Amino acid sequence: MPSISQRGLDMPASPIRKLGPLAVEAEAKGIKILSLNIGQPDLPTPPEAFAALFNINRKVLEYSPSDGLPQLRRKMAEYYSRYDINVDPGQIIITSGGSEAVLFAFLAALNPGDEVILPEPAYANYVAFSKIAGASIVGIPSSIESGFALPSIEEFESRITPRTKAILICNPNNPTGYVYSVEELNQIRGLCKKHDLYLFSDEVYREFCYTDKPVISALQLDGIEDNVVVIDSVSKRYNECGIRIGALVTRDKKLHDTVMKFCQARLSPPLLGQIVAEASIDTPELYLQQAFEEYRRRRDFLLERLNSIPGVYSPMPTGAFYTVARLPVEDAEDFCRWCLSDFSYEGATIFMAPAAGFYSQPGLGRDEVRVAYVLKQEDLERAMVVLRKALEAYPGTKKQ
Repeated sequence: MPSISQRGLDMPASPIRKLGPLAVEAEAKGIKILSLNIGQPDLPTPPEAFAALFNINRKVLEYSPSDGLPQLRRKMAEYYSRYDINVDPGQIIITSGGSEAVLFAFLAALNPGDEVILPEPAYANYVAFSKIAGASIVGIPSSIESGFALPSIEEFESRITPRTKAILICNPNNPTGYVYSVEELNQIRGLCKKHDLYLFSDEVYREFCYTDKPVISALQLDGIEDNVVVIDSVSKRYNECGIRIGALVTRDKKLHDTVMKFCQARLSPPLLGQIVAEASIDTPELYLQQAFEEYRRRRDFLLERLNSIPGVYSPMPTGAFYTVARLPVEDAEDFCRWCLSDFSYEGATIFMAPAAGFYSQPGLGRDEVRVAYVLKQEDLERAMVVLRKALEAYPGTKKQ
């Protein structure tokens, strides 16, 4: 029998989805799954998006240009200008979700054996995409005690080797909800300039910052204009995860043209998704403001309830719609599995993402979970009751 590729064997399983089969089995038994494992919010997609979808008047659903519909790229450039981010439509490439943007950035910028420095915990798929590109993630752990603040810049510099090609950040951060300060971003800018590194910046949660200071885009950092690659998406902004529309933004023409080769090889991003995304950018500001306020209320409620459970601790996130919580268990993945396979309370159980999968270094985050506050408050309240009862019943819970 033919053997599986080493690349395939090295690909990590998704901490977000790998327990999905257990959730399906639990649902088949009639158990309600309170899903806090994935960033799929329950807020409605804007009506402008559905109007565009239902009123498509085309006789042929053709390929779009490989870099996306020109009118969508123009709309995105206008969107960025609202945040004082000045880019030309020709510097924007539409991708099949933000995930493809990350993958194409890696494939275009990295050689096999190159290294990318990444503050952790971090979005798990970064490691997966680095495996596909033949590159390595060099993780720099941050601590839950510090609220997952950026590690010292000296620690970053100590990890730079002749193979280092880039620094990757997610701001606001998935999975921690941390938002980088201007001072922290300028320190990263200085490193990238000093060592001539790419700065990959995943900014898909730009609208969801709960501090008084606005989120600063890497595209606004002076002196490294050609080093910056921004990853973006409409998935979280307009709750359109299923249309799979993202963007890669760079002022580096060589990198842009190289990414285009990969875009041409996959022919076209999704046409229907682009039509929906274009219409969504015209969504009134009130939609985003209401979503922002709803997530902030959920955050405040969730963090109060989490930290009231004996042995549980989570710092207050300042952005996105996630938090990482430490549980009073040795192995959070085993606990998450047990919740889905062996436990329910009043007909419901909880589905969380084990946080160990958000670290590249084995052994880190074993007692942590990522929790997405993507359900209405009534369901969050029920989930917290279930979590409390589960920890009381779980055989591996540490005594408090």
